[in-house]
Amino acid sequence: MSDIAIDANFDSGNIEVLEVNGASAKLAIRKDRHSDFAQWFHFRVSGAEGRELTLKITGLNDSAYPAGWPGYDACVSEDREYWARTPSSFDKGEDNGTLTFRYTPASDMAWFAYFAPYSMERHHDLVAEAAASEGVRYERIGETLDGQPLDYLTFGTGQTVVWLIGRQHPGETQAEWWMEGMLETMTDPADSVSRALRERCTFHVVPNCNPDGSRRGHLRTNAAGSNLNREWESPSAEKSPEVLAIRNKMDETGVDFAMDVHGDEAIPAVFLAGFEGIPDLTEEHIGGFNRYQAILDRRTPDFQTRLGYPKAAPGQGNMTMCTTQVARRFDATAMTLEMPYKDHDDCAEQEQQWSPERCKQLGKDCMGALLEWLD
Repeated sequence: MSDIAIDANFDSGNIEVLEVNGASAKLAIRKDRHSDFAQWFHFRVSGAEGRELTLKITGLNDSAYPAGWPGYDACVSEDREYWARTPSSFDKGEDNGTLTFRYTPASDMAWFAYFAPYSMERHHDLVAEAAASEGVRYERIGETLDGQPLDYLTFGTGQTVVWLIGRQHPGETQAEWWMEGMLETMTDPADSVSRALRERCTFHVVPNCNPDGSRRGHLRTNAAGSNLNREWESPSAEKSPEVLAIRNKMDETGVDFAMDVHGDEAIPAVFLAGFEGIPDLTEEHIGGFNRYQAILDRRTPDFQTRLGYPKAAPGQGNMTMCTTQVARRFDATAMTLEMPYKDHDDCAEQEQQWSPERCKQLGKDCMGALLEWLD
């Protein structure tokens, strides 16, 4: 029987084919350009109908986050709309760390990815649909190093200035699925939460901060190899024009509330990270973050506070990161929202685990929590 074919020469594709033998393949992840980050994969297998595929991604002990592989199941789709999981196993001792997964497609093609991809074409559809909605304004606030537009949406008439940004790390596609759910809510004229929030807030939204990394199939960096979420203290046109454009716009508008949306490779939970380590922090300032976190925890089982990142000591916060920089620069309530690549252990779902659908629902839930926070 002929060998399967594997390719990744498409939007957000990333895989290196080392060996193919019938329905089995040995693979590796290509590093981000000008960077040592490697974790994101996205590829297509053809010639696969009815055959049990055995796919091995090797060299993962040298990936960006080796702790992300134990307990992780690869994402798979045959129609590129519905993404399920296929059972996977990680062996640290095989070929410098190997993730093995098996799957038998019903059709000739199957697509595999680290998380359900969010293509630049879907991004443009999302922005176009939102921009065509009543009361939404669009602006091209910058250009990436690859010449792509940096898309920015605003809506609402209220005094509270809300900034929502996502996908600084392009392989964290959870963030743009979250944006899709949030924008569906906020552009729905029949949604009472949307109506109330738009009366009380003015929203500033960048659904994808890193178009170049997204299209190139990067995990964490832009076309220059810059980790955008370490560029907020001193962004530059040469290394991080995306952050420079967004921070300049924030300086124009001010910020009262900000959420930077991400995905976490290792922790099987949804959680928030705050700004406890910024200089001169007051109880009143951090109180806004603590209150929002408590509201979200009460509103949805898909959020929790038990697992998360260690809190920085007073005055020891990393000021190159968005949340800490924005909290200090604008005296704002700022936060990083993290979603898992694995399942949410406190609220598990076997077939899809953490999924695009749950990201979208969380986007809607976060808006409901914001409305309550304002009260």
